[in-house]
Amino acid sequence: MSGIDGLPPLREVIATHQLSAKKSLGQNFLLDLNLTAKIARAAGDLSNMDVLEVGPGPGGLTRGLLAEGARRVLAVEKDERCLPALDEIARHYEGRLEVINGDALQVDPLAKLTPPIAICANLPYNVGTELLVRWLTPTDWPPFWSTLTLMFQREVAERIVAQPGSKAYGRLALLAQWRCEARIVISLPPSAFTPPPKVSSAVVHLKALPEPRYPADAKTLERVVAMSFNQRRKMLRAALKGLAPDIEDKLLAAGIEPTERAEQVSLEQFCALARVLKS
Repeated sequence: MSGIDGLPPLREVIATHQLSAKKSLGQNFLLDLNLTAKIARAAGDLSNMDVLEVGPGPGGLTRGLLAEGARRVLAVEKDERCLPALDEIARHYEGRLEVINGDALQVDPLAKLTPPIAICANLPYNVGTELLVRWLTPTDWPPFWSTLTLMFQREVAERIVAQPGSKAYGRLALLAQWRCEARIVISLPPSAFTPPPKVSSAVVHLKALPEPRYPADAKTLERVVAMSFNQRRKMLRAALKGLAPDIEDKLLAAGIEPTERAEQVSLEQFCALARVLKS
């Protein structure tokens, strides 16, 4: 029996249901329930929150979230093989876990969950960044979620918390720090997973700010930073020439030298450029 909930250990669950991690789904299973409970605690007090979990796999983090007191969990799992294991957890925590077999990119959490909502997930490597950007760039703010507690490859986590001038600074840092407080809360070695990935992992906690740090249109800002860092070695007047015929004038109007490169430009300046372009 496991120490957190009386259900079988995860290695036993995986053996019983003949689950092996699929590379095509970006799966790496975290089997230490003490670690999954630690990640759940990093999300904060969940007793008055519903939780969206993406890619639960055999349910290690799901069990951590429920054992740590989450009011309700909606787990979205694409891999049908994992559903029987998740159903066993749902029966154990009667009425507190709902499992959807589907694609997280297609699910509307507000149809199933009641705010306040936390998102907590060991994100599949192949969709993690796309989901994060989607959660950070809704048209309206504050978003449907209050906090994100997400596991990524260590390199991606460092890009989320990076500061201007660093090699890791880019689109993820700007979009995350524009509307959130972001920090790395847990680091995990490859040996924590089955099968072990080739890289270390880290958990990032993002707390939604009541309003963005600087005014800007989300879609415009996203496009500006994406284009700027797609060609980060180029001067901005070259990297952004497709945005407007008078891009040099617009850069100057936003307080940015056209000869600067993206990694030298602050969040405040990028937001100013987004406003100039939008107007």
